[in-house]
Amino acid sequence: MERTEELKAFVSWSGGKDAALSCWRALKEGYRITHLLNMIDEDGHHSRSHHLRAEILRLQGEAMGVPVVQVPSSWETYEERFKSALADLKQTGVKAGVFGDIDLEEHRQWVERVSKESGVDALLPLWGESTREDLLEELIAAGFEAVVVAVRRDLVGPEWLGRRIDQDFIHDIKGVKGVDICGEGGEYHTVILSAPFFKGRISIEETETLFHEDNIFLEITRCALAGGEEAPTGRPVQRAG
Repeated sequence: MERTEELKAFVSWSGGKDAALSCWRALKEGYRITHLLNMIDEDGHHSRSHHLRAEILRLQGEAMGVPVVQVPSSWETYEERFKSALADLKQTGVKAGVFGDIDLEEHRQWVERVSKESGVDALLPLWGESTREDLLEELIAAGFEAVVVAVRRDLVGPEWLGRRIDQDFIHDIKGVKGVDICGEGGEYHTVILSAPFFKGRISIEETETLFHEDNIFLEITRCALAGGEEAPTGRPVQRAG
């Protein structure tokens, strides 16, 4: 990315490590992150990408001091609703979007096309990083705390749920056959609990394990931000559109 003078940008926010690391790189390049854009399911309960409860994403926004725009959609209406949200963000002065893709070409093509059609620039700070281990090392060294909250049951077992991304994790995941150590193929997903740009740390208070088709989820049923209020399930969802 080329350095810019505090260009306003949003982050396509999954709540996980790749979105967070992309955000961190964009901040270091001088971008001003004004919004986190999070696509949620039609009933407003969970995020589309990582199946995180909507209130957890809002708590991350509170920790960052940035509003979270949560947009409900079906998979059929996803692009339409995403582009509508981009149009609204553009009206606030947003000029660019930050995305956490690493090397899935179809994702990059979609991101760049939809961004261009919406009149914003697409930034992919992690794109083309061939050495996956370096990304995880950067995440750890920068002080992020990321925890595994979803796994593909045909590749990674439920014992991985709740594991922190640390040196032991890197060592162990490298030994699992058929798994991208960054989870780029959806082998696992994470949630960020603390970050260099968070004002506090999110603590997980209660969880349950859910089995759904090909995936196993660590459902976070209660969490809290240090110095803030608890975020139980059932808090009203702030929706866009």
